[in-house]
Amino acid sequence: MFLDRLLKPRPAKAAGAKLYASAVGQARSAAFYRDFGVRDSMEGRFELFSLHVIFLIERLKGQGEAAAETSQAVFDSYVKGLDDAFREIGVADTSVGKKMKKLAGAFYGRLKAYDEAVASLPENTALIDFLARTAFEERAEGDVAALAAYVASARGMLADQSLDALLQGDVTWPNP
Repeated sequence: MFLDRLLKPRPAKAAGAKLYASAVGQARSAAFYRDFGVRDSMEGRFELFSLHVIFLIERLKGQGEAAAETSQAVFDSYVKGLDDAFREIGVADTSVGKKMKKLAGAFYGRLKAYDEAVASLPENTALIDFLARTAFEERAEGDVAALAAYVASARGMLADQSLDALLQGDVTWPNP
């Protein structure tokens, strides 16, 4: 009984892992690749995984200590997922750390750029530019406007969800 309490993960850690798994599932939705034109590649998936993690971090920001702990757990699960993916595709252990450091920098750069892009909403030019640079890898193809509309929808839907549900790891995503 005592050991169960000691070994059981903190609620925020469990919620963060559950939220991250949901973000991954949403980012893998075929519509992003088939209909919107995001490239189904490691880079394209990284961008969509990162975007969905950013949505969660944004929603939990400034919502108190439990939300901050859950947000950190989401990010930790994201980092672990990237690390596991590198190892799964056969990246040498000695190279994983360097690649993870580079991706962490890329994530924080995207987080900052995303914050700047959504600051000007409902004017969406900055958001469209951000998505064109990241999710569409600066290619002149794909439906950037549709992805921008999805971003607005996801942000709105997350804002309307109860904090208590999110702190339990429960999230509902819009249909892309």
